[in-house]
Amino acid sequence: MSKEKEMSFLDHLEELRKRLIWIVLSIAVGGTLMFVFQSQVESVLSGPRNSDFVTYKLLCKLSQASGLDDSLCFTDVDFELQGTTMLANFTAHFMVSIIGGIIIAFPFIFYQLWLFIKPGLKNNEISAVNGISIGTSLLFFSGVCFGYFVLAPLSVRFLGTYEFAGAVMRPNVMSYIKLVASLSLATGIIFQLPVVIYFLAKIGIVTPEGLRKYRKHTLVAVLVLAAVITPPDVFSQILVAFPVLILYEFSIRIAARVQKKESTNAIISR
Repeated sequence: MSKEKEMSFLDHLEELRKRLIWIVLSIAVGGTLMFVFQSQVESVLSGPRNSDFVTYKLLCKLSQASGLDDSLCFTDVDFELQGTTMLANFTAHFMVSIIGGIIIAFPFIFYQLWLFIKPGLKNNEISAVNGISIGTSLLFFSGVCFGYFVLAPLSVRFLGTYEFAGAVMRPNVMSYIKLVASLSLATGIIFQLPVVIYFLAKIGIVTPEGLRKYRKHTLVAVLVLAAVITPPDVFSQILVAFPVLILYEFSIRIAARVQKKESTNAIISR
């Protein structure tokens, strides 16, 4: 390896180190804000347990408007969170702060990743990425909102009111955080699937034909992925799997459009 190439490689590593530092700092700043505003964060986390949560209110109004009376009007989910170790509460608070820090810092994190890969892209690829940067953040926050306002309350309602053998529901505080906070973050990340497929289609790794061919394999992979990133219960995994499959079908359309555009550009350039 020549000295020029060696320096180029070292410069590349230095750039990666710089971007990672900025990413860690942004998460630290966001996490510090979450840690300081403890009462507000606790209020957000406890939302899915309360009957006045916005999702439950909408379901109640829908039930009444549909002539179902109050069949979808819920009471509070009555269970008491407990910490089983001396560090339980602090660890839970710290974990929530980190998750919150990642969520609010996501646009900056994506920007840093973009600055890292930008030098290796062509002009037309740079223009394409510039066009989807806003969409990436919108997809992420849409996923977080879907996780928090749809998946989390349904999971909390189902699991928190489930009865078996007369057991009293007293979940560990960390299990509740994993259900609400981690599920929201994971859903936000999953909603990046169309962006990932877009990039893979741009560089020719995936095609719409291939995506259609391996639908069944994808279903299995989605269920495995849902089992890894969600709390260890089948209900949450199924809830996550549905939007992922919808996003997968949407991603096939994106790949088809990319392929069509690339083919058109190839014909024009001849």
